[in-house]
Amino acid sequence: MILPSDPKAGYLAHQKEIDEAVGRVLNSGWYILGTEVEQFEKEFAAFIGARNAVAVANGTDAVALSLRALGLQPGDAVLTVSHTAVATVAAIEMGGFQPVLVDIDPGRYTMCPDSLSKAIANCGRLAKRLKAIVPVHLYGQPCDMDAILDIARQNGLLVSEDCSQSHGAAVNGRTTGTLGHAAAFSLYPTKNLGAFGDAGIITTMDENIGEQLRILRQYGWRERNRSEIPGVNSRLDELQAAILRVRIRHLAEMNSARQRIADIYDQGLRGVCTIPFRAKNCTHVFHQYVIRTENRNLLQRKLKDAGVGTMIHYPLAVHQQPAYMERLHEIVSLCTTERVVSEILSLPIYPELPIVSANRVVDIVSSLI
Repeated sequence: MILPSDPKAGYLAHQKEIDEAVGRVLNSGWYILGTEVEQFEKEFAAFIGARNAVAVANGTDAVALSLRALGLQPGDAVLTVSHTAVATVAAIEMGGFQPVLVDIDPGRYTMCPDSLSKAIANCGRLAKRLKAIVPVHLYGQPCDMDAILDIARQNGLLVSEDCSQSHGAAVNGRTTGTLGHAAAFSLYPTKNLGAFGDAGIITTMDENIGEQLRILRQYGWRERNRSEIPGVNSRLDELQAAILRVRIRHLAEMNSARQRIADIYDQGLRGVCTIPFRAKNCTHVFHQYVIRTENRNLLQRKLKDAGVGTMIHYPLAVHQQPAYMERLHEIVSLCTTERVVSEILSLPIYPELPIVSANRVVDIVSSLI
């Protein structure tokens, strides 16, 4: 069976380094917010090109805390997409904010600037509460950030990027995570840069926002046991930080491996199905390789029978989920989102996927469509 992803393969690829890092932490006797976290924050900031990186417990917390650090207050409205992991919208609500959904671009599958502009123009009573935009760099493909940032500036809105699937992706040579006022990253095990448990990190170019994040992640403490503002408990542990310090050293080569697999898929599947769009001014890091076909469900069943595991990211848009249906603000059409989620399929892709397996996936998909 060709697996859609394989976190264990990521461990085995760097097992000696990871085991040594874990042993170093266990022998240190310090397990929360210590040297490993501090060093990982510096190393991640350097890789991204940000001035500040603040590690937190998971990617959902990263989105919520990034908005709080930008100064949003409960009841403020935040524009984002419905075609995303539900965590994006859950995090907005966790911060006490109101999600406002916009449609996606049919090529990139990321936030559509035209839909964003229409949502702002049509928001009516929400206008005074609109404070921020959370564009999601989905599948490793950056959003059209030039257009989104222009719209944000014209309307006085803050931008917090959701980079949970775009570690190392870039727009015009600038890495995602450095384009907005702040940016949230999930470091979940299957991400391009993944821990071996839950983990997250927030980047910003602003020193004051960075300091606010450090206070927020631990009970609002600037000094121990003295809460200056209401905070939370969202701390990255030393074990995960040490593992991430190993893995970030290999992130560029792991992204290159994903891109090589994507090239194989592109060559073999062009003309067979709709393959991922690659914007000329962007670097795509292929967290997922997502094709589109009208007979998606049938293809997925046939691929399973042929020994190829696939996934759907995501079978339901957030506004179609039972928990969110009919209670989120939909002030523009989400017709592209609804069409796309019925046709997308994620093929196997991870750095350790053998080239022979990638070629076999191409052959099987080509024979079934």
